[in-house]
Amino acid sequence: MYAVVVIGAGAAGFMAAITAAKLGNKVVLIDHGHKTCEKIRISGGGRCNFTNVNAAPENYISQNPHFVKSALAQYSAQDFIDWVEDYGIEYHEKKLGQLFCNESSQQIINMLLSEADKYGVEFWQGVSVKSIEKEGDAFTLAYQNTTIKSRSVIIATGGLSIPATGTSDFGYRIARKFGLKIIEPKPALVPLKFSENFFLLNAGLSFHAQVSCSGKSFTENILFTHKGLSGPAILQISSYWQQGQEIIIDICPHIDLKQTLFDAKTKQGAKSLKTILKNITYPETLHSSSKTKLNRNNVFTQDFLETFPLLQEFLDLRLAEISKSDLEFIASGLNAWTLEPSTTEGFAKAEVTIGGLATEELDSKTMQVKKIPGLFFIGEVVDVTGWLGGYNFQWAWSSGYVAGYWSSLA
Repeated sequence: MYAVVVIGAGAAGFMAAITAAKLGNKVVLIDHGHKTCEKIRISGGGRCNFTNVNAAPENYISQNPHFVKSALAQYSAQDFIDWVEDYGIEYHEKKLGQLFCNESSQQIINMLLSEADKYGVEFWQGVSVKSIEKEGDAFTLAYQNTTIKSRSVIIATGGLSIPATGTSDFGYRIARKFGLKIIEPKPALVPLKFSENFFLLNAGLSFHAQVSCSGKSFTENILFTHKGLSGPAILQISSYWQQGQEIIIDICPHIDLKQTLFDAKTKQGAKSLKTILKNITYPETLHSSSKTKLNRNNVFTQDFLETFPLLQEFLDLRLAEISKSDLEFIASGLNAWTLEPSTTEGFAKAEVTIGGLATEELDSKTMQVKKIPGLFFIGEVVDVTGWLGGYNFQWAWSSGYVAGYWSSLA
């Protein structure tokens, strides 16, 4: 009989299995896939954005915004950083507290494999658990025409994002089997799609912009794609966007465009609106930053100006010919460009899943199901979603540690 069975060998599952095994427990880690930690491998462009130094409760989305506090307090970003440093893995901060391996995501995977082996975790790959039953104080798990028993079971099977990595709805099915509440899973940290062909005409163009929706704002790069908008600021706001809502984009949040155009009308009234807008540049402090990559010095390209709908009737007029009210209208349209996405690019392009097992079903201190002692849920399968930038990995480490520790005492 095992002390702990962990189902799902991703970041959270490995963390839980290692933590439980360190405490001297007999632990088996089971995964239906044949590739090890595929989401870790592809993350951060192959360098794994393994945590964020700023990880705090306000960087997470959940129907219970306080739920993450205990796990983050029990196992912090600094705790994981210390572990990375113990393994001699060199890393760097890219921007906004995001930490990446200098070399490869494989370094984090190797660290997890090494620790699991060191503490005697059994690791079964290509094994699909068919059912889980609670019998008295133990669980019986069926797989491949046989069964095993365990005192505790930890579900770390993730969400539905990036199905190419082998994701499944197993965790949700187990939750429903035991009568637990599920918040509808939806794609998050995902590009947004629009019906207008304006985006197709400007595909590849990037801006440093502020994007707002549902009372939240993010100021980072946005990227025009063939289908709509992507880039860090769009991915962030997608986690808050609901079907039918509008988003507001300030294309140049660093500039009071109304005042800029008023001043230009007074001093350069003979110049066209197109000329004035084409010469607006990013502030030197923004453009020169090694942490910000922009396509050019100028905010607006000619292609953008010639295809942006509200500018067309004014673009070739001299500023002296444009009234102040029209200049204010133009400035408002660029500083507060209001759009309604048609949909997202779905789970195939989503970095994470929002929703999942309702946190009201779990003890936030232990990650144990309140009404089923010995059953734990961790990581992305739970209704906790972090911002872009290492926060979701930190939730995996923190929730995995907590479940690994407390399952050992169950």
